[in-house]
Amino acid sequence: MSKRRPSIGVFDSGFGGLTVLKALLEVIAGADFIYFGDTARLPYGSKSVDTVARYAVDSSHYLESHGAQLLVIACNTATALALDRITAATHVPVIGVVEPGADSAAAVSKNKRIVVIGTEATVSSQAYSKALAARGMQATEKACPLLVPLVEEGWVEHPVTKQVAGIYLGEAFQGEFEDADVLVLGCTHYPLLKPLLQSVAPAHVTIVDSAESTARAVARRMRALLPQVDDGEDERRAQARLKFFATDSVEKFQRLGQRFLGRSIEGVQHVDLKE
Repeated sequence: MSKRRPSIGVFDSGFGGLTVLKALLEVIAGADFIYFGDTARLPYGSKSVDTVARYAVDSSHYLESHGAQLLVIACNTATALALDRITAATHVPVIGVVEPGADSAAAVSKNKRIVVIGTEATVSSQAYSKALAARGMQATEKACPLLVPLVEEGWVEHPVTKQVAGIYLGEAFQGEFEDADVLVLGCTHYPLLKPLLQSVAPAHVTIVDSAESTARAVARRMRALLPQVDDGEDERRAQARLKFFATDSVEKFQRLGQRFLGRSIEGVQHVDLKE
């Protein structure tokens, strides 16, 4: 291998994928990270499969052109609708958020009944249900469309958000899934709501954060592909170099993005991807 440090490209339609980047920074040292937020074309959830695939492939090619040696599709919608197309169109390993989340949920569930919450597009794709069924699990998926705008408003501890989340989870944990013992956060905005969701979920439920699960999967893949990647905390802090690209307002990306990344964001570069 070259002595050049490994570079990991992280793609999302917007800001939520920054929770995946945050988790990656906690488990991978000695790597560079390139984040691409296709903020001018969000939301992906209301678009066709072909359109989502085309946008995601364009963005993935951009990350490849900037030296990414592995791509993380930190977008549940793009993973659910277009992972195969992205993988076929790129020349580096690709990891999405669904399979790692399903792996973690299956590993911790004792009764094999799992609730998944996500956006309308992710739930409609049934990507998590299929992935969990392949692991011998039963799953129900619940779309929670109000949670993303509440998170982006910064209302992660607001009583309104707690009330909305309580209604959604009450509807999800009923019937044969009343005793489901795992809740999968199938949207990368939802990690910001983890304490609130834990407070309104049934007491016996374990929350699986697909962002954290994906970061662990990426760390394993990077160690296999690039053995020089290390997990040392000191080295991570000293060496992790971040680049950010966004297709819409740089100012808005910096302002909203820091909520998801948990640190200030600087030097965002604007990209104009032509249709």
